[in-house]
Amino acid sequence: MRDLVQFFKKFKIKIKNVELYEMAFTHSSFNSEAKTHHHDYERLEFMGDSVLGFVVASLLFNHHPELREGDLTKAKANLVQTKSLAEYAKKLGYHHYIRAGHSIPTEELIKNNSILEDIFEAVIGAIYLDQGIKVVTQFITDIYLNDVINFKMEDIKDYKSMLQEMIQCEHRESVTYKTVSEKGPPHDRTFFVEVYFNNICLGKGVGKSKKEAEQSAACDALRKTVK
Repeated sequence: MRDLVQFFKKFKIKIKNVELYEMAFTHSSFNSEAKTHHHDYERLEFMGDSVLGFVVASLLFNHHPELREGDLTKAKANLVQTKSLAEYAKKLGYHHYIRAGHSIPTEELIKNNSILEDIFEAVIGAIYLDQGIKVVTQFITDIYLNDVINFKMEDIKDYKSMLQEMIQCEHRESVTYKTVSEKGPPHDRTFFVEVYFNNICLGKGVGKSKKEAEQSAACDALRKTVK
């Protein structure tokens, strides 16, 4: 694990409370093995998720006046999905700073999208609490601006929305998603989801997050429906 001083220099952050950033990079497995009581990133992840959604929504609103409300919602969901956040975390080198237990080898941290997504959001939460909304907005903008400007609706494959729209062409009711099982250790969970309509299973999906598994289930349902 690299020293956080390198992180602060790389991103030009003049810290006030270093403990926030230590928390942002601490996985729960670190405390259980080290027998310490450091807080992990889960609460910061919650805060970061909200701040990230707000800033990305603002960027989309300002740079895409042609998009209506529904398309703005889809665009934001696409830009902040698990896979996208994990890719940003990899590009920014966040995996070098994560404190995790020995049960999670370094190579696992690099490929585990769920952990990388959580860390990405937790860091945003830490910057917001430490530096305020102006600094964190600029931080997120530096990361997202090009992707927001170049965003195209035709690049979206939101299978959940596609399935819902297809169902509501003939019915008023909505489909529902049910997590039927979870497997793997806490740091590497796999979710199994089924999508239902009128108590009938339309499709099944698997993913490293519930969101990913739900998209997979919706895609499965769409494939079966159009046959």
